[in-house]
This record gives sequence, C-alpha cells and structure tokens, in this order.
Amino acid sequence: MSMDSQVLVALALSLVGGLSTSIGALFVILNPAPNLKMLGLLQGFAAGLMLSISFLDLAHNAMNSIGFLKGNLWFFAGVVFFAIIANFIPEPTIAPSSNVKNKKKNDDEKDVMKKHRRQVLFSGIITAIGISLHNFPEGMAVFLGSIKGLRVGLNLALAIALHNIPEGVAVALPVYFATQSKWQAFKLATLSGFAEPLGVVIVAYLFPSSLSPEILEGLLGSVGGVMAFLTLHEMLPLAFDYAGQKQAVKAVFLGMAFMSASLYFLEISLPEEMSL
Repeated sequence: MSMDSQVLVALALSLVGGLSTSIGALFVILNPAPNLKMLGLLQGFAAGLMLSISFLDLAHNAMNSIGFLKGNLWFFAGVVFFAIIANFIPEPTIAPSSNVKNKKKNDDEKDVMKKHRRQVLFSGIITAIGISLHNFPEGMAVFLGSIKGLRVGLNLALAIALHNIPEGVAVALPVYFATQSKWQAFKLATLSGFAEPLGVVIVAYLFPSSLSPEILEGLLGSVGGVMAFLTLHEMLPLAFDYAGQKQAVKAVFLGMAFMSASLYFLEISLPEEMSL
C-alpha cells in the first residue's frame, strides 16, 4: 500500500473516532436543557476526564518516555505557562449593581444567570480545547496503527470512538446550557473531534522530518500541565458551586474511573511497541 493510500485509510479511520464526539453531542441536544445541579455533576465528570487524561495519560507517558525529571519539567512548564496566560483572561463578572433600591428581584436573578452562562461557556470552550489537544495524538496513533495493518487501525479507531463519546458530552453540555443553541453545542463538540484527522496529517507529512520524539513527548507533557491547571482553576469551582462539594467530588472520581478504564481498553488494543 502506498504512503498516500495509507494516509487516506488512516484519515477515514480517524474520522470514525473523531466524529464520535458528535454522538456525545447528540445525547445532549436531544434532551431538555439541564438544571444547574445536573450541569455541576457533569462538569465534575468532565473534570475527572480531563484530570485522568492529564496525569494518567499525557504526563505519565512523558515521564516514561523522556525520564521523570524532564517529564516533570515539561509538565510544570505547561502549568506555569497557562497560569501566566490566565492572569490576562478576564473573569466573568456581574456588572456593578445600581444604587436604586427598588431594583426588582427578577433583574438580580437575570444577572446571576447571565454570570452562570458566561462562566459555563468559558468552561465549555476550555474543555473543547483540552479534548482537542488530547485527540491530536490519538490521530497519530490511528495512523501508526493503520500502517501495522487495517485490522489494527480499525480496532484502534473503534476503541477511540467509544472513548470519545463522553468527551463529546463534556464539550456540548456546557455550551448548550450557556448559549441555548443546539447547533453551537453540536458544532463545537464536532470540531473538537477533528483534531484526530489533523493528527494523521501532521504525523504523516511533518513528524518524520521536523520533530524529534523527545520534543513531541515533552510538548504533550506540557499539554497535560495546561489541562490540569485549567481543570482545577475553572472546571472544579463550577462543579462545586452548582452540585455541591460532596456530589461534585464523586462525579470527578467517576469521570476519572471512566477515562482510566477507557484508556486501558485503548492501550490493550494497541501493539506493544506503539502504546499511547
């Protein structure tokens, strides 16, 4: 099979995996808009997904590949980088209330809901970015798997597809709540899945000649640091606010357990020499 044919097969397989985020989005938009408590629980679940990806996948692989010290340095470089960036991101706030004493209670409630929607939308965008960065190396794995053989590539694409459905939910739900737009929720969740075919293109045409495996692993470790910071800084506070601390913590560990199981089944579907 020629290189171009291998790329086309890998692109098709990565689209199967990547577009399964759309299935997750459909689960969200075909149901009524969630209340704040349900949103908080699902934000906690999404935070668990993100933390598991960050610590147990990206950072773990970086430390195994380039050493404990270098892996940690790359990870915390990502944390520090985004901590600096976060200082320049304005926090969603309510406009100062006027001094008019007869302001209606409904106006206060609208302001509070507006703040909630802005916070949740920001959280949804963060989740979409984080999951896109996570999906990128999965596209690379699909390409490498399809080179091993169509069966390997297909098994891997199907495993990734199942693993990506809850990621689509994690992206679409906050966007749907914040915008009340089914199309915006579906679009953003679907776009986050397109990182996988992009990963195929990058590894097929750029990776062999321009990026060393050590640098790639280090960058993915930094992505893990960015995702960990975003989760702890933005997503967990929302989950605590909306669902309560005890319920949110349970949702976080449920999300971590789900993603860990998903990563395990993804790992055993790979040949030993090309684990994620």
